[in-house]
Amino acid sequence: MADNQNQQVPEGCTHDCSSCGASCPSKKLDKSAFAAPSNEHSAVKKMIGVVSGKGGVGKSLVTSLLAVAANRQGLAAGILDADITGPSIPKIFGVHRKAYATEAGMIPVYTDNGIGMISINLVLDDEEEPVIWRGPVIAGVVKQFWTDVAWGDVDVLLVDMPPGTGDVPLTAFQSLPLDGIVIVTSPQDLVSMVVEKAVRMAEKMDVPVLGVVENMSYLTCPDCGKKISVFGESGVEKIAKAHNIEKVIQLPIMPEVASLCDAGRIEDVDPAVTAEFAQFME
Repeated sequence: MADNQNQQVPEGCTHDCSSCGASCPSKKLDKSAFAAPSNEHSAVKKMIGVVSGKGGVGKSLVTSLLAVAANRQGLAAGILDADITGPSIPKIFGVHRKAYATEAGMIPVYTDNGIGMISINLVLDDEEEPVIWRGPVIAGVVKQFWTDVAWGDVDVLLVDMPPGTGDVPLTAFQSLPLDGIVIVTSPQDLVSMVVEKAVRMAEKMDVPVLGVVENMSYLTCPDCGKKISVFGESGVEKIAKAHNIEKVIQLPIMPEVASLCDAGRIEDVDPAVTAEFAQFME
């Protein structure tokens, strides 16, 4: 298979990819044919996807912190948990009630502070039952969480996207009206390489990258306050500069936040932790 990076832009290119059969580095993938309509009882002002090139870098944590930050700004916030095979949003918020359906559609479950959410764990009879489904079925559920859920009036809807750049993330990119994405990464060189793939996927889907959050960026010594690069030196600034991404957050390792997630009390997180995330709501 030819490497797209080595292919040249065809002579006479009009930069209109909708009717072009060529494969080139700058090709944009048409989303119009796959766009899914929202539920008629939904009025979402802004939708932000939270993505990662691989699992295990803290994507759900960042999604949760973004939602809490929006809620603390007085915005009506919601979370669409599109990570069907690895749903963790309900546990992070301590939500275990089941979603239910009405004539208007499926109704989100709300946290104590009023953040609405929908997740496969809120639909299954047993939230610990593994989801062993094929890609097309999973992709269909992601679309239904948008088309069949009556979100009501929402200022910002955060989408916890499935990791990677495969079939299900592609469906989410094409089906959901994303206004932008936030990419989550960690300091390892290998992860940085995967982030490049996520950035380029967003560029091909013509979705703006709002910023990058490097999770587990460093550990603050409790005795001297020195920053310790546990997983190596950060490369996030280099990636951001290469793609003209202005907003970068380096999130340290915070055992107290991990404990809140395990206890389902992320809404009790220190305001100092969520303050920086408010910039993505602008």
